[in-house]
Amino acid sequence: MTAISVRGIALGIESFGDDDAPLVLLVGGTTMLSWPDALCERLAAGGRRAVRYDLRDSGESTTTDPEAPAYTLRDLAADAAALADALGGRPAHLAGIGVGGMVAQVAALDHPGAFSALTLVGTRAVAPGPPDDDLPGHDGATMSRLFARPMPDWADREAVAEFAAAGAEILGDDPVAARAVAARVWDRTPGTAVPVRMANQLGMVFSRLDCGPRWRERLPAIEVPTLVVHGRRDRFFPVGNGEAIAREIPGARLLVLEEAATAIPGAAIGRITEAMLALG
Repeated sequence: MTAISVRGIALGIESFGDDDAPLVLLVGGTTMLSWPDALCERLAAGGRRAVRYDLRDSGESTTTDPEAPAYTLRDLAADAAALADALGGRPAHLAGIGVGGMVAQVAALDHPGAFSALTLVGTRAVAPGPPDDDLPGHDGATMSRLFARPMPDWADREAVAEFAAAGAEILGDDPVAARAVAARVWDRTPGTAVPVRMANQLGMVFSRLDCGPRWRERLPAIEVPTLVVHGRRDRFFPVGNGEAIAREIPGARLLVLEEAATAIPGAAIGRITEAMLALG
């Protein structure tokens, strides 16, 4: 892992594969560890350079104040284009997961020359907050269970890992995998302040981020090959959100993972990687 300076900030990256291979840029959601090691390794084995990176205020990237971010969603999109340029990989295949998928959509729209393909995993086409009337919102019962839990002692690595595991079980994800990832995220968090811990573990910075203006109505302007991946059992962003994106981006392919929820399960990595490689 290392960091690259773009647009006056540092972005933490990790690269897999030959530096001269076609670039697949993986937007963290919010940290790079949202993208499983095995998926990055398979992309590299398929002849790509897979680079996953941390968004601002997470991991090895510049952390300032997650409670009052001085940047917008469109700034994060511009970061993606600048990073692709700095890595010498334009036009790159851009992939985003969760809130990283929102970054990827806006990046493809605002910087079309920077990207040759787009993969969107477990995301939606509107900003955090209430969805459009025709889109399914978060599952109410699941959210009630998630937010009824007391926060952990953020200074206690094991407590944070257990909190993540319990949340994954509520969401329908693998608690063992979630525990391991949370521990790795904890180890990489650049500060001990609670807002910094929460930004890394929960992506809470996005609840304070300016995500305007709307971009859903612009999706038909995306002209690059696009793959939309969504878990049938996703209770956070239900599958109707992925279906809407696939309808609105011309020619997009929708890959619904019947047994998946919010995270990428190990059993689906092969299918996802094969579909990503097929985009070019």
